[in-house]
Amino acid sequence: MERKLFSKDFLLVVAGQIVSLFGNAAIRFALPLYLLNLTGSAALYGMVTACAFLPAVILSPFGGMIADRVNKRNIMVALDFFTAAVLFVFFVLSSSGGLSSGDGLVVLLTVTLMVLYGIAGAYQPAVQASVPALLGREHLMAGNSVINVVNSLASLLGPVLGGILYSAYGLRPVLILCVACFFLSAVMECFIRIPQEKRVRNGAFLEMVRRDFSESFRFMRKEKPMVGKAILAAFGLNLFLSAMLMVGIPYLVTEVLLLEPALANRLCGFAQGSLAAGGLAGGILVGIFGRRLEIGKAGRLLMICGAGVFPIAGALCFLSSAMAIFLVIAVCSFVVVLSATMFTVQIMSFVQAETPPALVGKVIALIMAVSMCAQPLGSGLYGFLFEALEGLSFVVVLFSGVCSFLVAVFTRKVFREFCPSGKV
Repeated sequence: MERKLFSKDFLLVVAGQIVSLFGNAAIRFALPLYLLNLTGSAALYGMVTACAFLPAVILSPFGGMIADRVNKRNIMVALDFFTAAVLFVFFVLSSSGGLSSGDGLVVLLTVTLMVLYGIAGAYQPAVQASVPALLGREHLMAGNSVINVVNSLASLLGPVLGGILYSAYGLRPVLILCVACFFLSAVMECFIRIPQEKRVRNGAFLEMVRRDFSESFRFMRKEKPMVGKAILAAFGLNLFLSAMLMVGIPYLVTEVLLLEPALANRLCGFAQGSLAAGGLAGGILVGIFGRRLEIGKAGRLLMICGAGVFPIAGALCFLSSAMAIFLVIAVCSFVVVLSATMFTVQIMSFVQAETPPALVGKVIALIMAVSMCAQPLGSGLYGFLFEALEGLSFVVVLFSGVCSFLVAVFTRKVFREFCPSGKV
């Protein structure tokens, strides 16, 4: 029997994601900004952000393993309730006299951010693994595009509204709002019904973990090596392209273009908005044209990504007007992220369609963990390159474009030879 795309259960997943991801984006924006305002230390800000990122990388694979063994609805409900509790505890402790300032608050902020990122690392595999469980193969592309649009909207609106609330009233109203968001999301998710294939637990926990990961790696290496190659493509995309945009856009706009500081900060915000808008537009286009997109042609989207970086390098090298260079950066960033989003949704749909239900959570979690590993590696790489090649920023951008284009050529060759077992 053919399943509907917008079933009650899928709509509840989407609604829960809207509320939960909005709260997540708002609090991830407000807490580091609060730390920066409190200490004025960029080094401490960077160290805390890096520490917060580690639990997500570590816990993502375990979240995928749990998602394949436990009802995915229960995971989402439990983690949203737990997140609300964590933020409530932070609210209480940060309001107390002993932890309202100084080193104690810095430690509390660091621990809270690490817990929040760790929860997100365990949460997202359950959401992604629920998509093929709720939708038929024919709706995977459209379903993933809806999830991606929700994610992009939350990434765009969460920091904006959270920033307005934080600037006007301080951190406490943001905390209260986010506690309410996570609590509401958990309540809505209680009514979701997700089909679950029960698996018998055999042996001790550590042995079960070893066996599950061994099974996943064997699947990607022997049974479906295309899935492993898809992971390599996603890693390359994040390492050479996404990291350059994340590091390069603020650096180029605020340091290289030599604009007045207040104007540079505003334009940097607009440029970041163009990234979120590209992600939103990409998700919408996949939803509209999903049935016409073929995995064998996925490499073309990456080629557009790589090619989209070259005009930025050209503008930095040949244009003298700072505003003209900024417009090129904003437009190209929009196009690059739009294409990258369409590629990501295609790859995720392909993996969901080709992976057995008992493995889909772990495989998706491994993809997310590998992709997340690429982000800090790439950020460190481009941070070093931009500083080492000061005055030659166009060379760094050109390097990103060439490497991304080579990844695209590899991806196109791999997927062009692939004939899927069914239409994705």
